Amino acid sequence: MSDEEHQFESKADAGASKTYPQQAGTIRKGGHIVIKNRACKVVEVSTSKTGKHGHAKCHFVAIDIFNGKKLEDIVPSSHNCDVPHVSRTDYQLIDISEDGFVSLLTENGNTKDDLKLPTDDALLTQIKDGFSEGKDLVVSVMSAMGEEQICALKDIGPK
Repeated sequence: MSDEEHQFESKADAGASKTYPQQAGTIRKGGHIVIKNRACKVVEVSTSKTGKHGHAKCHFVAIDIFNGKKLEDIVPSSHNCDVPHVSRTDYQLIDISEDGFVSLLTENGNTKDDLKLPTDDALLTQIKDGFSEGKDLVVSVMSAMGEEQICALKDIGPK
């Protein structure tokens, strides 16, 4: 039995989890939380007193970091909540394609071509206007739970 070769097909990434557990009572305003499988930024936290069943409850009001929708959740303060790993990376904008995708330059010199233009109208016009004027633009890309989106723009001067 031990001389047979076992083949394992890996369908996952390197094993890095998209979230990590954190006790609900320790999550504060400005932090991140997963509500209804969406990565959210907490805008309001209120904690109720311990009731006759023995658990204080945390009421979270949070805004989805990708689509801006407001979500709410109530969790006992001693229970664990999922907190997303949120990272922000800056890339230099190289090109905007006609189908709404952007071409970005990574730090190691490769290109990243799988991101769409943001849905936020103000940011979208800033990017398009700055690019058509020939400015050197750096975009900030927020990523969490397998989703990525352009969230900010910096002008680093003319080309």
